[in-house]
Amino acid sequence: MEFDVFTLLPEVFLPYLNSSILHRARQRGLIDVRIHNIRDWAADKHHVTDDEPYGGGGGMVMKVEPVFAAVESVLGPFPCGDDIDRLTPSRCPTGRATPEACCPVILLTPQGRVFSQKIAMELVQHPRLALICGRYEGVDERIREHLVTDEISIGDYVLTGGELPALILIDAISRLIPGVLGDPDGAMDDSHAAGLLEYPHYTRPPEYRGWGVPEILLSGDHAKIEKWRREQSLRRTLKRRLDLLESAPLSETDRKVLKKIQEEGENS
Repeated sequence: MEFDVFTLLPEVFLPYLNSSILHRARQRGLIDVRIHNIRDWAADKHHVTDDEPYGGGGGMVMKVEPVFAAVESVLGPFPCGDDIDRLTPSRCPTGRATPEACCPVILLTPQGRVFSQKIAMELVQHPRLALICGRYEGVDERIREHLVTDEISIGDYVLTGGELPALILIDAISRLIPGVLGDPDGAMDDSHAAGLLEYPHYTRPPEYRGWGVPEILLSGDHAKIEKWRREQSLRRTLKRRLDLLESAPLSETDRKVLKKIQEEGENS
């Protein structure tokens, strides 16, 4: 999978991309992350990429010309006007002539839809993603209207730029690519992957400061272990993220377990 990142701070990315799982994934050719410095496409000799907002107000706004020039230089020309539609894995906006240009162009912004595991699973279906990192007070609105196909936020708070959110998207999406994780089913066991929080984990030693490991995990009975893990996942989600249970895919057995857990709480 390919990621094209457009940023004013390219130096932010390599330390993380050159570490651990993402580093190995890049070495093996499972992901390719290309970092593009938007300043390289600024037309003036000082490489200015921001200006004061029309109408006054504090802060600076990212200019439309260098962002368009950077993205179009890498992805190909974009149509003018309002005919850019939101992407689905099987449809490209009209006017993009080449397959390599047909990829979501995502602006990282607090105003976007809030990123989730579901969105990560949606985006991993694309062979290529373009990520635009906002800065300052934001971007010229014409970038939103005529260039980007999606806007994503990582939460209801404000950062100084979109670089950290871009890394979060790259990390979360890359984990879903076959071969990136050592365990082929590892990503499916993560919290939120199946709509629930993940079950507790333990490793050696079997006892520490008098705190032991649940006996069932030492039993070697994999059927009972799986049953225990599912129940623990349900317990944890019920206690910490009740909202997730409203949309989680629950079996009839899961519902019986939840009812039992709730009854235990009422009787305790």
